[in-house]
Amino acid sequence: MSNLPEALRALRYRNFRLFISGQLISLIGTWMQSVAQSWLVYRLTHQAAMLGLVAFAGQFPVFLLATVGGMTADRMRAHTLVVITQSASMVLTLVLALLTLSGHVHIWHLVTTSLLLGVVNAFDIPARQVFVAQTVDRPDLMNAIALNSSMFNGARIIGPAVAGALLVSVGEGWCFLINSVSYIAVIAGLLAMRLDAAHTRRAPAGDRSVLEGFRFILGAHPVRDLLLLLGLVSLLGMPYSVLMPIFADQILHGGAKAYGLLMGISGIGALAGAFTLALKRGPKGLGYWIAACVMGFGAALIAFSLSRSFPLSVLIMLPLGYTLMVQMASTNTLIQMMIPDALRGRVMSVYSMMFMGMAPIGALLGGTLAHRLGAPLTVALGGGGCLAAGLAFALRLPRWRQGAKLLFQSEEATRNAESKAGTPMNTDKG
Repeated sequence: MSNLPEALRALRYRNFRLFISGQLISLIGTWMQSVAQSWLVYRLTHQAAMLGLVAFAGQFPVFLLATVGGMTADRMRAHTLVVITQSASMVLTLVLALLTLSGHVHIWHLVTTSLLLGVVNAFDIPARQVFVAQTVDRPDLMNAIALNSSMFNGARIIGPAVAGALLVSVGEGWCFLINSVSYIAVIAGLLAMRLDAAHTRRAPAGDRSVLEGFRFILGAHPVRDLLLLLGLVSLLGMPYSVLMPIFADQILHGGAKAYGLLMGISGIGALAGAFTLALKRGPKGLGYWIAACVMGFGAALIAFSLSRSFPLSVLIMLPLGYTLMVQMASTNTLIQMMIPDALRGRVMSVYSMMFMGMAPIGALLGGTLAHRLGAPLTVALGGGGCLAAGLAFALRLPRWRQGAKLLFQSEEATRNAESKAGTPMNTDKG
């Protein structure tokens, strides 16, 4: 694997290859379930508020429990925790599939299953963030995050498109069943890995409390600023995806196929954004990228809310997906490179809270506002909020860059000291 192109350099690591290939198959199924579940809720209720409620139930547990999940990821092997969470997700998804295929599914089943999957994700997301960082050496971490994002968004293209076709032909239950089976791929990949000391690092004794992660974030303003911006975008901007069935059916008059296509095209834009990051060698300039992309995302949301043409709406989904992905992945990269290994799980759990934990509050708020004001105005207001948040971050960039430089230098000095002391590096290349 030594002759891989620069953009694919993280694939030199065997464990990373196994992880990303299994995740690709599994996430295609996950995106199929996401689209099918939203469409099932809409078909059963035709209420924007219920779309928001089910999304809230699936993601709010991340907000409540992610810090516990991050502490757990720091205390035990992240690899073991991911195997457990992926297995639990497979079982829960299978239950939902059987209920739907048997014709006995009700809205409370969807709320309950979403709630339980949200609890599992509160432990799974921080554990996966920690484990990805353990599968490659630090110089290739940014590339690994970008490739992981590429895989996520490649699945985001395929999954909704397949789901849109299956919804019309065989219904939602088969999407849930395919997702359940797809978890086998990622579990098999995890079990096939060769693990060494790089995958068994844990927080030192006396440094394992949840509060340690918050103390670090409060004392490191560059990390804090990135997390606050991420939370605002999730709160104000992400409800557009929850309201997408309404746009596809009532505004653009395209039904389930249009819904799947819109989500898939957004994935193409996001994949292009992830590939852009994969080509980038270092973190220099990512602060400017984040500011520009948050403002671009807000502008795209406003444009989408105003469109009444299906081709134009499809076209707008490209920059919408691109700017959102670059912001999310750039934020992930910068934070991962500024935090110590001992706190990685707990700090990244706060990242999960801001990324997925704030989204359900936004979904519930967005669903309620859409019921009163309409989906277009709700999305436009969220876009305006993202524009304002991006501008505020851009104005703070000079101070932010100075603080980030100090954190990078501090973490690099720690890494050099560990290297001289004989701390093992990853040995799974090949």
